[in-house]
This record gives sequence, C-alpha cells and structure tokens, in this order.
Amino acid sequence: MQELLVLTPLNSLLLILVMLLAVVIWRYSATALHAETDKPRFMRALATTFSAVIFTLLSNHLLLFWFGWVLISFSLQQLLLFYPQRPRAQLAAHKKALSARCGELLLALAFMLLYAEYDTANITALIQLIATQTTLSLTGHIAAMLLVLVALLKCAQLPLHGWLIHVVEAPTPVSALLHAGIINLGGILLLTFAPLLSLSMPAASLLLVAATLSTVLAALIMTTRISIKVRLAWSTVAQMGLMLVEIALGFYTLALLHLLAHSCYKAYAFLHSGNAVNHYLAAQLAQPVIPHLRHWFASLSLAAGLIGITHLLVIPFVNLSSALLLILAISVLLLPALTRTDSRRPVRLLIANGCAILLLAIYLAGKTLLQYIAPADNALSMVADLFASLAFLSLFALALLLRYHAQRSAVNRLFIWLNAGGYLDEWATRVTLKLWPFTPQPTKKNTELTPVETVK
Repeated sequence: MQELLVLTPLNSLLLILVMLLAVVIWRYSATALHAETDKPRFMRALATTFSAVIFTLLSNHLLLFWFGWVLISFSLQQLLLFYPQRPRAQLAAHKKALSARCGELLLALAFMLLYAEYDTANITALIQLIATQTTLSLTGHIAAMLLVLVALLKCAQLPLHGWLIHVVEAPTPVSALLHAGIINLGGILLLTFAPLLSLSMPAASLLLVAATLSTVLAALIMTTRISIKVRLAWSTVAQMGLMLVEIALGFYTLALLHLLAHSCYKAYAFLHSGNAVNHYLAAQLAQPVIPHLRHWFASLSLAAGLIGITHLLVIPFVNLSSALLLILAISVLLLPALTRTDSRRPVRLLIANGCAILLLAIYLAGKTLLQYIAPADNALSMVADLFASLAFLSLFALALLLRYHAQRSAVNRLFIWLNAGGYLDEWATRVTLKLWPFTPQPTKKNTELTPVETVK
C-alpha cells in the first residue's frame, strides 16, 4: 500500500516555515486578543487552520490533498469573520468564499483528469510518471491549465484580488497568517506539480502573462496607498505575482527562495505594523533628498558592475530577467548613499556596498542550498525571458515617474486610476454579487468597541 502521508525535502522545509509562523502568530494572538471575549473561538480556528495546512503539505494522495485544501478555506473563513458585525468583513469573506469554491472545483477537475490519465492518485507516483515523459497529452495540458488557474485564484491575482485587500477588516494576526502563509499555497501547488507545468507551454504561458500583468499593476497601485495594511496587501499581490512569474519561467529554486523570504518578511511586517507611524516620523525627520538623473545612473552602473563581477567570478546568470531584477534592487539600495553630498558620503557608500554584497551573498547561498530541495529548474524560453525583463523595466520606469513626476498631467491621471485600483475590484464585485448575491447578516449593534477594535 502506497503511503498516504509522506515527508519529502520540500515539504519538510515548508513544515519548518509553517511551524515557525504558527509559534509566532499564536503567541502574538494570545497577547493581542487578551481582552476579547471570543478569544477561545479565535484560537480554535487558528489551530484548525494551521493543522489543515500541515495536513495538506504532508498529503501524498490527491483526495487527501484536496480535502486539506478545502479545510484550510473553511477554517480561514471563521477567522475572517471574527468581527461579524462589520459589513466590509462580511463582504470580504463572501468574495473569498466564492473565489475559494471556484478554486476547489477547478482543483478537483484537475485531479480527476490526472487520475484518469495516469491511473494513480498517489502524488509521488504521479510526479514520477510525468517526469519520464517528454510531451503531454491533451488531458495533461488541460490539467496543467486548471492548476495554473487554481494558483492564480489562491494567490489573489488581478482582477480577482479584492477579497485580499478587504480582509484587513480581520485582526492583524489573521492578516499575518494569510499573507505570510496561506496565500503561498498557490505557489506550493505549482512547485509540487512542477514537472507537469514544465511540459505544458500553454499553461506556463498563461501563468507568465497573467502573473506579470498582475505584478506590474499591483506594484504600481501599492505606491499610491497610504493605509499601511492595505499597502501591505497590495504588496502581497505583487509579490505573489512575481513568485508565479518565476515559476512560469522555470526558475523553481528562485521561486522557493522568494516564497520563504516573503513569508518571513510579511509576517514581521503585519505583526510590526503598529510602529508604522514611528517609522514615518523618522523618515520625515531624515529629510529625504530627491535624487537626480546622475544619481540613478551611478547607482545602476555600480549595481550592474557588481552583478557583472559576480557573473564572471562567482556564478554565471543564465537568464536576463533574474540578473535585471538584482540590478534594479541593488541600485535602489545604493541610491540613498549616492544622493546626499556631504562629508559622510564615502562612508555611507562603503556601507551600502557592503550591504549589497552581503545580500547578494545570502541570495546566492540560499539559491545554491535550495537547488537540492526545489524541483530542477527548466527555463521556459528566451522570448519569455525578454517579456519578463521588459515588464520589470516598465515597472521600474513607471514607479519612478509616479514618485518624482506626479505633477505632470498624464502621470497624474495614471496616479488617479491606480489609486482607484484600476476600478478592477468594483467590476469584480459587481460580477461576484450577480453570481452569488450577498445580504449582510443582521447583528446586534455594539455601542462600545472592544479594546482590540479601539486599537484597530
């Protein structure tokens, strides 16, 4: 009898991440919700959610995996409605439920097609059979396309992203759990079935185009937001899109590294969001200086030189898009040190370069170690690499225009459109309410806020 639960290097690493998040979020929740009368209900739902995630990661059978996937959605629904008297929380949970049901139906169809094609429901055996193939049948391509759609839904990619933006109505620990853990399940699903995706050009192309557009739009919309939690929510949409782009391009090791780093960062960001005002005041006291074109040219040149040296002496970059991303990221890190022209400029530049080298070393070390855990990389094509590179350059250029030239009429109109989220969520909400009408549940009106609600 084949094992129903299995421990692999990939899910072992993910289990360590889940357990770390569970300990941190559990302790934070126990303190933050101390005065809540419904705290036991919250903690039970939280424990159920983490248990469902662990069960799903360990599952080695298609039916068990699907059951765990569904259980995660239903337990998370209880957390999203912790404050049921909030109409926006009800609407967000309603939209999330519709998105979840669609994803679960598509996932069930994909699993049924895979079972019919390979005559096994054991995930390990299924992956081994797929790995021996060089081409897929029509059934295999359809199953891969369905898995891509499930991942796009789970990762809240545009235009079906609205539920993720509105769930900030839930307590902060729920946001940390959702953005640092559960939303990664779309990427985990595709990494698990990476051999299938690597053989399906239509599925990989669909994932690349949809995730790239979502990444660019979400990242630009994020720059127009003021609310810290809403800004972090848009950041999650963009980061999940970028992770899916990496998977579409066949950079599975990079995607796994991105998933781990994003989970740790986003958990910290949400649980630490209460100090956002202090960070804002500190930034204002620092009196930021607007960089000129020569500063950008210098920082981009230094970053390109650092990546070039790494390519020649340490490890070659076999694709343009990943190297370009590193250049842009390092240039943003170096820019503040180049902008201020005072006596401490050389010291700041030296420190900034040291930080850039350290981060690059951590990136290369992590990527090297994870290549023994993640599925083997399988680059899609040069055309896809160029498409992603042009998208990253466009995002960088538009972000600079929005930040430093928002007074121009064309840029200002773009800013207004982005600030409205491109009106995509309004369109999606209208469609959602037509497909599944929503009536807010009547609740008792509370004349006094709980201590936690007062803080929120």
